[in-house]
Amino acid sequence: MATHYEAIIIGTGAGGGTLAHRLAKAGKQILILERGPFLPQEKLNWSTSAVFLDNRYHTKETWQDKDGKPLHPQQAYFVGGQTKVYGAAMFRMRAEDFGVIRHKGGISPAWPISYADLEPYYNQAEELFHVHGDLGSAPAVPGGYGSSFDPTEPFHSKPYPYPAFTNEPRMQLIEDAVRKLGVNTFPIPLGLKRNEADPVASKCVRCDTCDGYPCLVHAKSDADINCIREIMSLPNVTLMTGTRVLRLLTNTTGTAVTEVEVLHADSNATATYSADIFALCAGAINSAVVLLQSANDKHPRGLANNLSDQVGRNFMYHQADALLAITTDTNTDSYTKTWGTNDFYLQDPDPSYPYPLGQVQPVGSFHHEMMKSDAPPLTPGFVLETMKHRAVPWWLTTEDLPAPDNRVTLVNATPNEAIASEISQQPGVAGVHGSSDTGLYNESASVAVAPQGCIRLSYTPNNVESFNRLKDRWVTTLKQAGHADMHLPLSAYFKKRIPLEGVGHQNGTCRMGNDPATSVLDSHCKAHDLDNLYVVDASCFPSASAVNPSLTIIANALRVGDHLLTERLK
Repeated sequence: MATHYEAIIIGTGAGGGTLAHRLAKAGKQILILERGPFLPQEKLNWSTSAVFLDNRYHTKETWQDKDGKPLHPQQAYFVGGQTKVYGAAMFRMRAEDFGVIRHKGGISPAWPISYADLEPYYNQAEELFHVHGDLGSAPAVPGGYGSSFDPTEPFHSKPYPYPAFTNEPRMQLIEDAVRKLGVNTFPIPLGLKRNEADPVASKCVRCDTCDGYPCLVHAKSDADINCIREIMSLPNVTLMTGTRVLRLLTNTTGTAVTEVEVLHADSNATATYSADIFALCAGAINSAVVLLQSANDKHPRGLANNLSDQVGRNFMYHQADALLAITTDTNTDSYTKTWGTNDFYLQDPDPSYPYPLGQVQPVGSFHHEMMKSDAPPLTPGFVLETMKHRAVPWWLTTEDLPAPDNRVTLVNATPNEAIASEISQQPGVAGVHGSSDTGLYNESASVAVAPQGCIRLSYTPNNVESFNRLKDRWVTTLKQAGHADMHLPLSAYFKKRIPLEGVGHQNGTCRMGNDPATSVLDSHCKAHDLDNLYVVDASCFPSASAVNPSLTIIANALRVGDHLLTERLK
């Protein structure tokens, strides 16, 4: 087996999987390192109890919060990363999100690239991840197409490659009612392989087990199915699963990365591999961890951290909550995440509060088991079941803002001690968590986990007033539309507000920018401090916007891939 490659890619999620696909298709010799195994295709993929109560597909790692209390992250370590369990909502950031935006809670900073720079790659990302959407019948705008549904939608140089999902009856009634109030609604762009014209030929069966679940029939467009499995058999591609990166090693002058040191879970042995280019794509939290663990005499604060001291800082993951709208009407819809509104995205309608609020969309999957752990003691199951059939759950998102003290750090360990790992069974996959449905365990590969309590994730919420206003706006809208007799924060029954453990929208720990004193990466996501190290996941985000980050991660990975092919890997 070779030990030197043109490029080594660490991580197989939205960023790493996409970048690997781009470089592999260009014929480059690449090594892909993934700490987890392939997620098993099993009946329990669609078990609400297994997924949400037993945490079957989440790591057993324990981190710390800012106060040193245990934190159990909802982190998925599999080929495909968090995309194996994401909701597949594929939004483009608004054009305004790339510039400076003033919020009530502070400033959302500008990116070093513009929407126009990323727009061609949004098109490619939508093709690669099979995105369904609809811009309506708006007249052409400079650069291509506008949207007749959503006035905040930026221009598209191409229409969506696949038609939007249609509404089921209950969601159609609610959409019609809110539109009569003057609310603009739009079809949610979805990365799901649905053929509504020919359901028999469709991979997607429009189930009620989508958001947060692995897809049993591989109809969800994730980085595993759409990227890694498309290239893993190519002769120029080497994929190592069960391989945790311990640290990156540099040359004696500290100007470039020369090798990556890894721990192979199957043998409990370490190894090193070298490359011309290294792309760190482990997710915003773990990419920062790898850089901090890689400290050496030339980079005492961690790699890529000499000039700015920004590695790990400015962690963001959105202010988000779910809201149950309960009525006496029965909701028989299976999949509800088909339309949303951005009417409050850029500004509150109240002129005395001239600040952005955020986005509203439905939750795609909701079951009564999700409320069990937070329902009052001894609440009968039939009560929760009845509520489920009378409710429509909504997902509300407000941008949280970069703050230097919201950060990832290593604790109780020097960098060398921090790389010590243990080999453990992967929750659910290798039998740590059984299923309450069957009591059965599965056999699969082991995975290396971080030392317990070594990672500290410090976070204090910000921009909360705008988030609360967004909830009030939507409650008022639903009441006026006649589709909510009672409104309850879903967290009263089920902790659906993204807690700190819910790290699905993590971003911002290695921000890109033009000034090496205030940013970790340049506009191509190359570390300012090192000549051949790139960080290609949501770590690079200078700001979070208020839309799901997946499509932007994918589009940016395609952009960086083209840069590498034209400038670095000729």
